[in-house]
Amino acid sequence: MINLPTLRQLRYLVVLSEECHFGRAADACLVTQSTLSAGIKELEGLLGLQLFERTKRRVVPTPVGLDLVERAKRTLAEAEGLVEAARAAGEPLSGPLHIGVIPTISPFLVPRVVPALRSRFPALQPYLREDQTARLLERLEAGELDVLILAYPFDTPDAESQMFMEDPFWLALPKGHALASSAPLAPDEVPTEELLLLEDGHCLRDHALAACRLQGGRRHEGFRGTSLDTLVQMVASNLGLTLLPRMAVDSGLFAGVDMVLRPLSTDAAPRQIGLAWRATSARKEEFRTLAAALGEIVGNGPDPS
Repeated sequence: MINLPTLRQLRYLVVLSEECHFGRAADACLVTQSTLSAGIKELEGLLGLQLFERTKRRVVPTPVGLDLVERAKRTLAEAEGLVEAARAAGEPLSGPLHIGVIPTISPFLVPRVVPALRSRFPALQPYLREDQTARLLERLEAGELDVLILAYPFDTPDAESQMFMEDPFWLALPKGHALASSAPLAPDEVPTEELLLLEDGHCLRDHALAACRLQGGRRHEGFRGTSLDTLVQMVASNLGLTLLPRMAVDSGLFAGVDMVLRPLSTDAAPRQIGLAWRATSARKEEFRTLAAALGEIVGNGPDPS
């Protein structure tokens, strides 16, 4: 009979490869440094391989160690799926739920939906993580997150998703701008050379470009913001225009800012907001129920047909 590693040892392996430091990895695993070190040595002895190169300053996975880390992640995800399946067979949407949310959704949607979710599912314990889409997808694949609230279109080949609301764009302009008193604007009416956008890496940047059909087109390149708050203050200072998702407008967070808001016409592409989860998750039926509940809470659920 083959002696198999324990799930605890595999967890130590994965976390140490991420932290590259025994002390930080031990803290992340909630064990002492000597316990984690002993677990790694036992795993190396069991496999007959050196998994890490150790120096006084840091710990680096060996090439074979990196390969085994990826295998360990998949094994841990399968083990977590077993627990999820057992939980789902008991009381659906109960217990801890680790949710990833992107920064251009979190401050506007989370305060609205989390209290309503707690009311509907009192046994649910939501834990939130805010980050950019690519990093959230990595955490989802690694099993660190259960579901993500994302803005589409976005390529999620290893995940399933269900849309629960549309989020059209509004144009934010300085007071006194020539378009400040206009009716809803068509995308080709937006003065793109004045358009301020988020920096690369924020999916809202790509969605805003798509709404104005601007891929490859002219736009303001003198400034790229790291947050919508920064862009809004730039607009209020008469330094350009920006596009805001409707959920940001409806949140009231920008009320009182010295600017004018105008909707884009209906032919401008909106963001699709949806819930994503691993295609292999044993809780996918729960997550579909969760997506439907989110749609009801925001009052913009998907067409039942």
